[in-house]
Amino acid sequence: MNRKIVGAHYGLKDWIAQRATAVFMAIYTVVFAICALTLPELSYSAWSGLFSNGLMKFASFLFFLSVFYHAWIGVRDIWMDYVKPDGLRLSLHLITLFLLVGYAGWAAQILWRL
Repeated sequence: MNRKIVGAHYGLKDWIAQRATAVFMAIYTVVFAICALTLPELSYSAWSGLFSNGLMKFASFLFFLSVFYHAWIGVRDIWMDYVKPDGLRLSLHLITLFLLVGYAGWAAQILWRL
């Protein structure tokens, strides 16, 4: 019996990646909420102080990368499952990819400007 497998990644790697990014995002959200809620005051200087060390900036950037990769997997699968014309699917893939890469650059610019 010949079985024709179609698709780009066959699922398991992407399933694991989505679960791993979701776990990281959940942990970061809890840690960030605790840090934000324990600020002495809600001011720009206190908020800026939270991000003054490199660890929080790096963790925040990893959070954003996790969000973008998580979104890429989900949206890519939507395009692959529901958009049948190849040209339209490719266009949507590229638009999504360029937007997410642009958002990652924008997040880096914002984080390292603080």
